[in-house]
Amino acid sequence: MLRPDINDLLTQTGPGTPMGELFRRYWQPVLHTDELPEDGCPPVRVKILSERLIAVRTPEGEYGLMDEFCAHRGVSLWFGRVEEGGIRCPYHGWKYAADGQAIDVPSELNNSEFCKNVKLRSYPLVKVGDLLWSYLGDPAKQPPLPEWEFATVPSEQTFTSKRFQECNWLQALEGGIDSSHVTWLHGGGPNGDGLEADPLFAGARGNQYNKGDLKPYFEIVERDGGLLIGARRNAEEGHYYWRVTPWVLPNFTMVPPRGDHSLHGHFWVPIDDENCWAWSFDYHPVRPLTAAERDAMKGGAGVHSKNVPGTYRPVANKDNDYLIDREKQRTGEWFSGVEGIAIQDSSLQESMGPIVDRTKERLVATDVGIIKARQKLRRAAEALRDYGTEPLGNRPAHQRIRSVAVVLPADQSFVEGSGEAFDARPGVAQTSV
Repeated sequence: MLRPDINDLLTQTGPGTPMGELFRRYWQPVLHTDELPEDGCPPVRVKILSERLIAVRTPEGEYGLMDEFCAHRGVSLWFGRVEEGGIRCPYHGWKYAADGQAIDVPSELNNSEFCKNVKLRSYPLVKVGDLLWSYLGDPAKQPPLPEWEFATVPSEQTFTSKRFQECNWLQALEGGIDSSHVTWLHGGGPNGDGLEADPLFAGARGNQYNKGDLKPYFEIVERDGGLLIGARRNAEEGHYYWRVTPWVLPNFTMVPPRGDHSLHGHFWVPIDDENCWAWSFDYHPVRPLTAAERDAMKGGAGVHSKNVPGTYRPVANKDNDYLIDREKQRTGEWFSGVEGIAIQDSSLQESMGPIVDRTKERLVATDVGIIKARQKLRRAAEALRDYGTEPLGNRPAHQRIRSVAVVLPADQSFVEGSGEAFDARPGVAQTSV
């Protein structure tokens, strides 16, 4: 159980909050490049960490992220006209550069001098991979650009999607580091393993280990910037099957791989305290994704979702009870009655309410990864607030990481047995069974 004040500290990410200030020390994905597809295209509304912003791409190709509202009368610049050098408010013609600096106020006689004193709050917006990233913190503390492997491999080897999730970021993250639910929530089918029905998971030997041992043992190892969360299950005699989930502060997780399927994972980015973006990626370190794999991802297979056309809200959502099929639940075709790994996860995470009341929970041994992550998050937020201690996890050395799925002798630790498998090394395939 958590005290209410600790729950508040971990879940509130608006300006001035301890966790909000921690998040602002990291580059966060805010848009897919497809959302600003060409120079001079229409602006896009962005809400992140409870701040309402507008993203622009000028006719010269410069990206910008600034306060959504004009400094004059508070008009939303989403209605603005993107033109040479920036965006112009349609109400009275005030114009702003991509960095939020006013560059034209037509009504003022001393236009240039007046403009010098008008600047909207703004943040850098940078393309890395197929995403646009922003850093909302102290410019003097800005870390290097992100170097996550999924964002740095060639474009034909990676795919990224996002979905709108109607709950606080933390309960979504906690689902991402909880390996004990996999056999249950994602189970089903004639062989009792629903993952075999998903083209992005099928055929891996690890599926059978998951099905054969419903009582995983967890071991947690500290790593700079986060944790390695190992879930151990019985394998062949004298051996264990280890699924190891990396978590990197504050909101990055990777799902342990299966066979030669692509690696995948998530960023859980707060929109506000009651909603978040679930950014989901798939990539393969050494080969292009096949057309079949990419089509499956676009269709909502694996960690992705099928969304309402023109939006990022899943077709199966809380308004239609996630299209639960009680007959398939009864027969066991889908253990939860909900189709798809992503929606199985989000349906239960959203069912907890916008912000789960952690004073009522009863944690058990398999929740040790969640407990350790909460502790590490709290320590990092309080150290930044109380002592100005800069957090870990925002440096390239912390980001060059992979998840691992491996069978090891029973007397060997997963850290010793996996060795360099946790390191993202160009041209080296993942360690997976």
